[in-house]
Order: sequence, then structure tokens, then C-alpha cells
Amino acid sequence: MPQSGPAEPRRPWRAGIRAQLLMLLLPGMAALLALDSWTDYHATARTLESAYDESLLEAISALDAGLATDSGGALTVNEAFPIQAMFESLKARHKHLQVLAVPEEAGGEAARPAETLLGVDDLPAAPPGAPVEPAPASLGTSADARVVFYNADYRGYPVRVAAMQRRMYDGRGQRWQVLLRAAESTGNRNAARQGLLHAEIWHGLRMLAFMVLLVWLGIAWALNPLRRLRATLRSRQANDLRPLEAGAVPAEVEPLVDAVNHHIADHRAVLERQAGFLADASHQLRTPLAIMMTQAGYALRQNEAATMRESLAAIAGQLERSRRLSDQLLAMAHASRGEDDAPRPPADLNAIAREVVLQHLPLAREKNIDLGWTDARGEDADESDGTPAVPIRAEAAELHEALSNLLHNAIRHTPRNGSINVAVRREAGQAVAEVADSGPGIPADRRDAVFERFNRGNGGAGAHGGGAGLGLAIARAYARRNGGDIVFDAPADGSSGLLAKLVFSLGKTGLPHSE
Repeated sequence: MPQSGPAEPRRPWRAGIRAQLLMLLLPGMAALLALDSWTDYHATARTLESAYDESLLEAISALDAGLATDSGGALTVNEAFPIQAMFESLKARHKHLQVLAVPEEAGGEAARPAETLLGVDDLPAAPPGAPVEPAPASLGTSADARVVFYNADYRGYPVRVAAMQRRMYDGRGQRWQVLLRAAESTGNRNAARQGLLHAEIWHGLRMLAFMVLLVWLGIAWALNPLRRLRATLRSRQANDLRPLEAGAVPAEVEPLVDAVNHHIADHRAVLERQAGFLADASHQLRTPLAIMMTQAGYALRQNEAATMRESLAAIAGQLERSRRLSDQLLAMAHASRGEDDAPRPPADLNAIAREVVLQHLPLAREKNIDLGWTDARGEDADESDGTPAVPIRAEAAELHEALSNLLHNAIRHTPRNGSINVAVRREAGQAVAEVADSGPGIPADRRDAVFERFNRGNGGAGAHGGGAGLGLAIARAYARRNGGDIVFDAPADGSSGLLAKLVFSLGKTGLPHSE
């Protein structure tokens, strides 16, 4: 029974662009809609209240128009029944009219208790402080008429009361204070306000849902180019490293596409370098293997032991060169990984260079080359204190390999009885280790080419065979991995030869003296 592969780990949930925008916009939209609905509700509620109050004023206006004196000169209300019938036609559950008349004495004081001309006689009076306003001109009453609206409880239920007070004379010349009241229960008003509030709430919720839908659909439409871009990437073959089309995505996403294209270009360059490295390495290894196969076949055909030993010695030499080439290929692969962000340990460039010089003294003596050393601390340097002379942050083993390759290259190309000097110093914010030789040098137009892999300097003034052409490439790769570089120059005194400098910027790799 086939077993399924390991399940992919579940990614932690993260809010998408739509969810983030909705979380950002939704509270603001809801607050604005709530404020707008609340404002509209109160404005409409005031209009509704005014309409209901206007109906009460109409009843009072009818009562005021019906005030008159009878044949005996007493105050009365004409056409009281039609007025009551009209008021009863309102939808309020409880409705009451009242007309009170209070005679006044000359000083304006009440002469005797009020007389009820119409309706009930126990409607509640206006509370203290209720706003009293002049009667509207549309009522057609006298200029001294005053109107007040107030809420009260009457017989166990809430009512809204409109009251108007005016003065008038009867047929006998008596002045009266006349109070006209119209009251109705507030049930219909409250039900209308409740319906209005529910309508505003539902209107706000519909608007909010519509805006959320618009935002959702708008973002989905805006993300369509990204979905197409994702589909294009998924449909590509693994070795398809063409750049992405940036013209079809929104302007805000174009920098991301450019960054991805830059990464693709870097990846393509790395693959091309790897392919070239493998091709060159295969070519370099094929030649000594072919030679060893030929020598082995020749040795097998020989019967004399001396001839066979000569062939085996030649094979051993080829094996040693192949081992050296393999070591260099491994070093080149390690050095070509590029600079990383890991912190480098402290190292002393002066001590590393001195160690490299000591290791190469026997090789220089074989060619009778004068190998000199200039210490960064001067001729009277005291090494007993152990303080680094030129401290930098770098891998000591990689710096050692880079300097070894430079010095080995100088010894190999310097003629017998020549001279080489290795010096370390600090200058202009840089740590410099230089190897100056008296060899034939390298023309200025060939100095960059010698850093290419498997380039033996053919065509240069100092070209010699025998090497694989990897030493200088490895040296520069190690230098750059540690934040430095290698440059070639002519000797400062104008003599023949080559000046190879391993340079590090102390601003990037240097250490303070206290470290």
C-alpha cells in the first residue's frame, strides 16, 4: 500500500489585504454611518414631533375660534361638538380637550375659581420652567396669546399637552384669562419614533454591508493581476528563469516585481557560474585522467621493471597534480558562496601575513629568491604582549589561504635570484597586506582577466604553464567573502614587477584597538 508523503506544516493564519483593509476601514465606516443615522433620526424625530404638536395646535385654534359670548353676555364655546368630533378623529388612543376661564379683577388677580367651559377639568398644569412662546401667527389669535408644550402623566398614562393662554372680555365687560388645552396619549408618537429608529438602523446596516461588499469586490478586482502573476509562476518550468512582466501589475506592486526579477537575475547568474565552473572543472580533470590512462596502458605493455617504475612515477605525478586541482576546486566552491551576514571573528592581518611568509621561506630558497617581511609595527616589534597589530573582522583561515595564493603566485612567476617583499600596514582607514615581486609583472589590460577561473595568464608578460589557473580566483573570492578585495598595481618605485594588494576597509571589518 503506497504511503503518502509527510504532510505540509500548517501555516499560521495571517490576515490578507482584504481583511486588513476591512479591519482598518470598518470601524470608521460604522462610526460615520452611526453618526449620520443618529443625526438623521433626531432631525426626522423633531419633524415628526412638530407634526404631532401641530395637530394639537389645530385643535386649540378651533377652540379659540369658537370662543364667544352668549345672549346673556357669558363666555361659551360655539360648535363644541364638531370640534370634539374633529379632535376625536386623531389616531391617538386617549384624547382630551379643556377650556378654562378665570375672571380677573382690575389688578389682574383672579376674582373667583376657574370655570370649565369645555372638556375635562383635571388636566395637569405645565411644569415649572416649561418654555412659553408667543402663539404662532397662523392661529390668528390676539397678540398676548402664549403657547406651551409639555409632557405629563394623566390617569396613569403619558400624554402630550399643548396649552394656550389668552385674555378676552365677555358681554358684560368682565376680563377673563382663558386657558385652552389639548392633550393626547404619546403611544402613537413613541411607536412612530421606534419605527423611525428601526428604519435608520436598517438603512445604516444596508449601507455598511454595501460598502463592505464594494471594498471586498474592489480589492478582489485590484488583486486580479497578482493572481494572474501567481498562475504564470506556477505554470512555469523549474528552469524557466525569465523575468516577470511588471507592466500588468499595479504601480504599488511593481517594486516587488522588480525585486523578484533582480533575485531571478542573480539566481540565473549563480546557475550560469556553477554550470561554467562544472564545465571548466570537468575539462581540467579530463586531461590528467586521459594522460594517466595512457601512461597506465603503456606501463601494462612493458615487461621491464624500470620502465614500469618510470610510468608509475609519471602516474604518481599526475595524481599529485590532480589532487592539487581537486583541493583548489573545493576551495573555489567554498570561496564562491559569497559574503554572508554572519558576524566575523576578530583576526590579526599582520600575524596571518607573517605566518604565511614563514611557511613559504623554503619554497623561496629553492629559487634563491630574497623573501622579505615588513611588520606593521616596525622593525622593533614586540610580540610578547599579544596585542593585534592590524585587527580586522575576518576568517583567519580564509585570509591565510588568500595570502598564500598571492605569495605562491609571486614565487612561481619571479625568476631565480629575484626578490619579493610582503608588508602589512594601516593607511587611510584601510588595512593593507601587499606582496611586491620583481617578476615580469602583468600588463594593465590583463590584470582583471587573471582573476577568472582556469586563466593561466596566457598572453601576459609573466605567463607560465603548470598551474590550474585557480589560485588568484580563490584568493579574490576569499577576500570578498570577508569584505575585502585584491587589486594589482605597478610598484611605486617604477621598477618592473607586480604589486598585489589585499585591502580591507576598517570602517566595515576593522576593530577598535581595545578589542
